[in-house]
This record gives sequence, structure tokens and C-alpha cells, in this order.
Amino acid sequence: MIRYLCFALVTICLFSCKKDDIKFGHIDSINSKILDETRQIWIYNPEVARNKNNKKKFPVLYLLDGPSHYYSVTGLIKQLSSSNANTVLPEMIVVAIPNTNRDRDLTPTSVQIDTHTGDTIKYETGGGNKFLDFIEKELMPYIERTYPTAPNNTFIGHSFGGLSVINALISKPYLFNNYIAIDPSLWWDNQYFLDLADSTLTVDHFDGRSLYIAIANTMDEGLNIQTVQRDTSYNSEHIRSILKFVQSLETKSHNGLNFKWKYYQNDNHLSVPLIAEYDGLRYLFQWYSFKELNQTISNAKSMTSEELINIPISHFKAVSKHLGYEVLPPEMLINIIGYELLASKMPEKASAFFNLNIRNFPESSNVYDSMGDCYLAQKDTAKALEYFKKAFVINKLDIYKQKIKQLN
Repeated sequence: MIRYLCFALVTICLFSCKKDDIKFGHIDSINSKILDETRQIWIYNPEVARNKNNKKKFPVLYLLDGPSHYYSVTGLIKQLSSSNANTVLPEMIVVAIPNTNRDRDLTPTSVQIDTHTGDTIKYETGGGNKFLDFIEKELMPYIERTYPTAPNNTFIGHSFGGLSVINALISKPYLFNNYIAIDPSLWWDNQYFLDLADSTLTVDHFDGRSLYIAIANTMDEGLNIQTVQRDTSYNSEHIRSILKFVQSLETKSHNGLNFKWKYYQNDNHLSVPLIAEYDGLRYLFQWYSFKELNQTISNAKSMTSEELINIPISHFKAVSKHLGYEVLPPEMLINIIGYELLASKMPEKASAFFNLNIRNFPESSNVYDSMGDCYLAQKDTAKALEYFKKAFVINKLDIYKQKIKQLN
């Protein structure tokens, strides 16, 4: 049954938006010479990237079966990277790729005969490597030319998409830093590709690469994750193939791949993507979160301003090392610490954090407004007015205008 579900996944139709609809990203397209067709892509840009003054760069997440997973993945990233000043994940650009010929593009080898039934397979298969060439030689260069990208890429796929993710890892490991394969169809081609992937992962090295594999509960009733491995029925081939792969990978720590897998007992093949996307992203970026926030604020009285500021600076230097490019402490995070210190009657230490934001984000109106609030709390109205005016020059918001009017 599971392999028929793979073929039954349907791309969500595009709807024309009414004027008052909430928009979450936009649709772009690219003309592919490799695939000889125009390919649509759904793009999510972090809010700050849409600011014309933004100079920040963002890692990119490439998502297969695009529209089916677009809203869950972009929602997770937004919630965990920017909403409520979260720093669980970095803000990312999402490039979701809708299908035109799913069976062709997401299968790495061509199969003419179903090995179980003996029937001739009537759909086109085996274009997976050509599709990866499209991603490497056409899609990625276009994204890098058009959007503010940083040199760190993640690849997510489910079912046949998960198969394609594993194919990318072994055939083009330089393309992506992170891979999430959700219930991948490793049964494909009578497990020929599974054996190829296994042998490649034995010989080659994958330093600096991370892989998360999610396994859904696709077993018949009465089986469990141990007993299913002794089963020989057609119905259990899907999960047996994945278990064979992950258990083999656990013996290959010498290859440098940062690897984890998880079995989702309470989720089937179609329900597992949402929770797997969350867990996979949390695993891949576990070193990103600034966990010292409460400690920084609670210990502030016993530390100098320089010592305090060095806590987030040091953390994000380590993050920069992981990502491969410079990552500054997020503006909103530093703002929160500054206002907490201001509320705790430590204006000089708060000022140090607001100044850090001004140094790092001089084109943001918010950083000057915050410093204005800091001076206002110290009853230095002249300095407060100076900074509110700087904020207003950059962004003519009514709130800045009102503050200036009150102090004039």
C-alpha cells in the first residue's frame, strides 16, 4: 500500500489571491534548459530581507513537493527564528519546488517492471540526476543572483522526495550542508539505490554535512520496529528498507557525517512530515539557539557591560563558525536584553547593548529609537530627541513623530 501512496501525493493547486488575502511569500519561475520546461518556484523571504535597506544574507532551504510542505516549513522557520524574538533557528529563505513530473524527477534510476507484480510500469522514471543538475546549475545560481543568500543550504524531501535527498547527499554532497529525508522511498528499484547509497557512504567522507532521517509507522498491525525487520511481506518493504539503511549508517561514524534518525510510532507516511520537519530542523541547528538569555539578564548586576555584551557576541561567533559566514547577534534579541536591563534600573549596561545594535545595524530605525528610550529613561531629553530624529529620518513612523513632538 505504501508505494501507491507515494504515487498518489498530489500537488496543491494554486489559488488566485483576493485583494484582502494574507500573503505569505510569492511565486517566481525559471526557464530550465536542462529540463526543457519552465519551473515554478514558491519563495519565502524573511521580513527583514524585504526591507530595501537590508544588507543581511540568509541561508537557503530547498523544499521538494513544494506546495505540499510550503506552509508548514515556512511557518516553523518564522515561528522559531523571528516571532517573539526566538533564536531557535536562523532566519532562512525557503525555495519550494512544485512538481511537473514527480515520478520522473524524484527517482534516481529508471524502472520498467514492477518486481513484485511483474507489470510494466507506465509512468516515466529515472530523471532524478537530471533534476539535481537543474537544481545545481540553474536553480541555485538564479536564487543566489536574485535573493540575499548566504553560503549555507538545506534540502528537505518526503517519500520520493526523501529518496531524492539521499541521492543528492551521495552524488552531490557539496550542494547542501544539511539534509532531511522524511520516510524516504528506499525500496525503489528493488533496493538497488539503497545498496548504492550504502556503499558510497562507506567509502566517501561527508565532513561538515548533516543528515536527519524520519521513519513513519507504516507497518501492518501486530508488528513493531523489531519484528518488522524479520518480516518478508510486500507491505513492510518500505520501512524495512529505511531501517536497513539507518542501521547501516550507524556503523559508519568514520565517514564524518553528522547523522540522526527517529522512528515516529504515532505517525503514518502522510502525517509524519510536519513533526519530522520540526524535529529535523531542531536537530540540524541545535547549536544556534541563544540559551544564555535568562542567565545574562539575571547575572547582569555582578558583571561589567563588556562582560555582558561578550556573552551574545561569543555565542554568535560560534554560530558563524557552524554556518560558514559571519552571523551578528540578532537585533531583536539584543533589544530585548537592553530593555530588560533598562527596566532593572541599569541604564548604562542597557546603553551598551543598544550601542551594539547601532554598530551592527546602523540602517535600522529601531536601534536609534531604542537608544532614545534609554536616554529618556535617564531624563536626558536632548539626547533622546536626537536619537528619535535619527529613527524618523530612516523610517517616518507615527510613533517616532509623536515622541519628537512630545520632546520639542
